[in-house]
Order: sequence, then C-alpha cells, then structure tokens
Amino acid sequence: MKLYVPEMSCGHCKSSIGAAIAGLDGAATVEFDMDARKITVATDKTSAEVIDALDVIGFDAEVAD
Repeated sequence: MKLYVPEMSCGHCKSSIGAAIAGLDGAATVEFDMDARKITVATDKTSAEVIDALDVIGFDAEVAD
C-alpha cells in the first residue's frame, strides 16, 4: 500500500514511522520517498490499521495514488 504522510520531513520522522509500523507488524517492510512524503508498506495489515498506528505517534496519513 502507498500512503501520503505530509508531515514526514526528516530522518527522525522516518525512524518513528518505521518503528510504529514494525510495532504493528514485525514482518512489514517500508520504503520511504522523503521528497514526495510517501511510504510504500508491504504488510498483511489494512491501510486503516497502518494509518491508525501512525496517528498514535502524531502523523496524519492517507492512502496515496
């Protein structure tokens, strides 16, 4: 799934997002496009579950095209 994370702007953001997704699904993989502020997540979880996990740590996210 691809998600747009508008507040993602630095390495700390990247680390926090990666940790939140790993906490949700330890087998998930995340690819980051910092310039576009998008992530690609490979997981068995739903997009709603991933978005909720990011919301808990203070990041708004939405499904990206």
